Amino acid sequence: MDRQYYEEMKDSFQKLSLSGVLERKKVFLFGHCSAAEELAALLQGNGYAVTAILDNNTAKHGKVYQGIPVVPPDAILSEDPDKTIVCIVTRFYEAMHAQLRKLGFTGEIQKLVDYNTYAEYSLSDETLKRKWDRVEHGQSLIMELEKKYPAHFRIFCPFSALGDVYFCMSYLPYFLEKRGKTDYIMCVSGNACAKVVSLFDGCPVEIMQQKELDAAIQAELYMQDENAFIAHQDRPYVVNLSKALYMKKIPLEKMYCCGVFGLPKETLPTVPKRWKEYGDLNRIEKNNAVILSPYAKSVTALPVKIWEDIVSDYQEQGYQIFTNVAGDEKPLKGTIPISPSICEMKSVVERAGTFIGIRSGMCDVIRTADCRKIALYPDYNYCDTRWKSIDIYAIDSFENIVVGDGFVWRRN
Repeated sequence: MDRQYYEEMKDSFQKLSLSGVLERKKVFLFGHCSAAEELAALLQGNGYAVTAILDNNTAKHGKVYQGIPVVPPDAILSEDPDKTIVCIVTRFYEAMHAQLRKLGFTGEIQKLVDYNTYAEYSLSDETLKRKWDRVEHGQSLIMELEKKYPAHFRIFCPFSALGDVYFCMSYLPYFLEKRGKTDYIMCVSGNACAKVVSLFDGCPVEIMQQKELDAAIQAELYMQDENAFIAHQDRPYVVNLSKALYMKKIPLEKMYCCGVFGLPKETLPTVPKRWKEYGDLNRIEKNNAVILSPYAKSVTALPVKIWEDIVSDYQEQGYQIFTNVAGDEKPLKGTIPISPSICEMKSVVERAGTFIGIRSGMCDVIRTADCRKIALYPDYNYCDTRWKSIDIYAIDSFENIVVGDGFVWRRN
């Protein structure tokens, strides 16, 4: 979860806590995702019980996360609405709110993080004023960009998602050539995304806070600016391609190639070439080490037991074992922490010989690395489609493994 949004969630939680509502009512969460897990930890860490997590994915029903059962949304109807509150921290608040009301739930529903206002349907004076203020703020940001980068085409990557930025950069050169654009800037959220851009190109990169990025994008959409492009397959940016997923399985890479950039499906992606060598490669035993990557911002965590079994397996084989960590992340027990820069990651995994990670953007970053690469996929459906995460995110150069109920790690 983006740090800015986490702080917003904490502020919202504190206001709810001070109001006393969390003590008077049963607390439900809607949508089992990494953000909901962080909210659950926040609630439980402050002495509040979470009754259940509502989720539309039938594959998750009956599962338990940190003592919290995952149940279908209509389970809320068995509760007294006056004594129940549903807290939502996903990007799909508006749809979830509408679903609960359609089901007949009349209790309190709280949005703890305001990711965007694109899906608000109210025409109240307050809503219109807030949207107009946001557009005006976005316009001022765009004016600053125009002064800083005159005559540059603006490409916006709306989320702090390494994999999405990677795919954007993979197909962007063809798109720019088609549009006849030579001078351009990339606008991204966070340093990590900027580092992915730098793997491909030396173009200017503007790093923006997520709220500022959202405001600038909303202004670009409002103005129908032909000197800007929002490179993402979701939300009302390009062609609303995500709706096609209800009928057809489309891997994320093809969503970018064909849907976002309008390129033929046989178009070959460009590959990153601006790699650097990790400065302390000698500490890694060549071809006798494994780099584990258990953390991801936007993916629900795998059970700790899975990682414990992987560590134990490689220990028995005499491997040197590292955990890739960033910020305040902790290494897995029995492993060595390592924190290479994104541009150094390829040299690290190639030196080690083996990489095992939860399927995240880091897997995309190292997809061209010459080593054994294993991606572990939580067993969930992509959004509310019938496709599993592995259907959308599988990488040809990886061993792709689904971690479902009863999964036991076995190294082949």
